[in-house]
This record gives sequence, C-alpha cells and structure tokens, in this order.
Amino acid sequence: MFGLEPWTILGIIAILCLLISFFIGKNAIWGGLTLGIIVGLMVGIISWIIGSGFNWTLLRKILIVAVLAGALFEIVGRLSKQSRKLK
Repeated sequence: MFGLEPWTILGIIAILCLLISFFIGKNAIWGGLTLGIIVGLMVGIISWIIGSGFNWTLLRKILIVAVLAGALFEIVGRLSKQSRKLK
C-alpha cells in the first residue's frame, strides 16, 4: 500500500489520534503517551547500559503501541458511558 511499512501506518494513526484528542479534551490517549515515554525511556536506558546502544526504533514502537492502547481505552470508556445513558 503506497510502499508504507505497517509501523509507519500505525504511527500515522497514532498521530491522528493525538490530534483528534485536542478537540475532545485530556483523556486516555495522552495518558498512554506519557506511560509510553516512561516505559520507552526505561527500556532505552537499560539497552544503552547493557551495551547495545539506545534503540530509537524500539522507543518509537513503544510510543505507537502506548498511544493506540490509550485510544482503545478511550473508545471503550466512551462506549460504556453511552450504553449507561441508554439504560
């Protein structure tokens, strides 16, 4: 598909989720990004100390997964609120 790798497509989706979250307020997406930064830096520093160098690709993948997980939690939370309102 247009020569894009799967991680590039997921990264674009993650950036779009972050941009959309500006319009719906602070939520789980930004919490996922924050947690991803913390975990990614810890993993990166550990791999740097071990001697394999700071792995920027792994940091990028951790951030993408964390933002998309936050987006998933945000969607599930909003759907559960909708279902409670309907009852």
